[in-house]
Amino acid sequence: MSKTRSSGTIREALDAGCRDFGENYVQEALPKVAALSGSGATWHFIGPLQGNKAKDVAQAFDWCHSIDRLKIAEALSRHRPPGMAPLEACIQVNISREATKSGVEAAEALPLAAAVARLPGLRLRGLMGIATPDVGPERQRKEFALLRGLLEDLRAEGHEVDTLSMGMTQDLEAAIAEGATMVRIGTAIFGERERKHPA
Repeated sequence: MSKTRSSGTIREALDAGCRDFGENYVQEALPKVAALSGSGATWHFIGPLQGNKAKDVAQAFDWCHSIDRLKIAEALSRHRPPGMAPLEACIQVNISREATKSGVEAAEALPLAAAVARLPGLRLRGLMGIATPDVGPERQRKEFALLRGLLEDLRAEGHEVDTLSMGMTQDLEAAIAEGATMVRIGTAIFGERERKHPA
């Protein structure tokens, strides 16, 4: 996770062998994507996505992990340039059931995934979820297990999905134990983000 990190810092990570970088904010990410064009970086959009930013994500990113409604998926499909590979797509599921978190309810995940899989310019890869913070590994594993079960349901319906995007620095062990194929690590790689001090 390279949000708030400079292009120079990301370049150091590239030089050290990192290839995948996740960003939460479109406007912050676009200059970095441009500055590191041709570097071999793969760009993942992780944050909540509004319709007016879908075109930017469709044109600049390789992955979108945070699709949580069909309207957004349709906008991404519509704006994906024909010459580019399909945008790798994950459905975000609100596994923690927190009102402040994005994502569809578990019951809505499979119908949305089926609709996304039919859209041109997108390739359904799997699911993303964020566990409740600071509740301990046992509860986090239950939430991650819910996501894993949904992925298995998608496979049973015939979808060729292979991605469970779940786990961050503080809960990656629980996520990996439940089958994560991508973990979103920022602090453990780049260190703590600088806190902005009030004026």
